[in-house]
Amino acid sequence: MKLYLKPGACSMATHILFNELGFDYETETVDTSAGTTATGEDFLKINPRGYVPALKLDDGQIITENPAILEYVGDLRPGAFTPVHGTMDRVRLSEMLSFLGAELHKAFSPLFAGLEGEARTEALAKLNVQFKRLDNILSDARPYLLGETYTAADMYAFVVLGWTDFLDISLAGYTHIEAFRARIAERPAVQETLKQEGLVA
Repeated sequence: MKLYLKPGACSMATHILFNELGFDYETETVDTSAGTTATGEDFLKINPRGYVPALKLDDGQIITENPAILEYVGDLRPGAFTPVHGTMDRVRLSEMLSFLGAELHKAFSPLFAGLEGEARTEALAKLNVQFKRLDNILSDARPYLLGETYTAADMYAFVVLGWTDFLDISLAGYTHIEAFRARIAERPAVQETLKQEGLVA
């Protein structure tokens, strides 16, 4: 399998998952602005929507959209980082992936446009609504988003929360989120992924 990614983008969640699982895989970086991959492929032929991640299976099929890819890869080893189908835990995973994609991830999007002044203040206010929601989820002494078990949802959340560093956004006061980030960052597979994507030395 080949994962098309952009360093630090949401595609890093699947990159972490591959490393957690210890599977063999390939990666190829994508310049989403130019629409080309590192080897010169037209990325729009891989994902017509033009953004990462995209996962190319061994039979040539392409899967896009972060939650779908995370669930597909996780299900290659059922129960490890994605609860098995037919359980309420699996429903909770899908629920959390939907929240992360539709609410938290989406709230960051305007800030990547380099907003300033009142526009940035308004965007930050909307983002902080999602931070409060996430902090509340973690506030009942649970170490991970679904409770005691580390899942693909935690990998996705870790990556998205990491954008605060890039965008110079403070998480001060969100003590549960800060502890969560530190906890995930300590995992060897996470550190390895950060190194592979050139985000840490």
